[in-house]
Amino acid sequence: MYPMTTLHFSVSWGDQERTVSFSEVSGLTMEAEVVEYRGGADPQFSTRKQPGLRKFSNVTLKRGIAPAVSGNGLFEWYNSISIGTVERRDVTVSLLNEEGDPVMAWKVRDAWPVKLEGPGLKSTGTDVAIESVEFACEGIEIETRS
Repeated sequence: MYPMTTLHFSVSWGDQERTVSFSEVSGLTMEAEVVEYRGGADPQFSTRKQPGLRKFSNVTLKRGIAPAVSGNGLFEWYNSISIGTVERRDVTVSLLNEEGDPVMAWKVRDAWPVKLEGPGLKSTGTDVAIESVEFACEGIEIETRS
């Protein structure tokens, strides 16, 4: 059995049946804070470490800009944000095998776009124009499939 490569994945959000193409996903990070504690009657002269609050990083998606790329609702979703209200959706990132079947998935819970970034433009450049979207979230769940 060989490790999976990172080049074959899909992204979807909300109740979309279809996936949206992206070239890069980053920030699928979960961590637990470490709380140091020492009881007053503890005979050891050191602290004990125990888990505290869990934290989840913002997730960033990047893709090349293509003419007539529309219909995924991303810009409408971002533009629907107003002070104190936002539509939260689940974003699913699935790692796919050679046949295109999901092997592992990260479900980014209650996500909402906090940042849209257009490409850096340069008149002498020949790079692909890349846009990115960053999501805040309330949690990340990992699902494995056999």
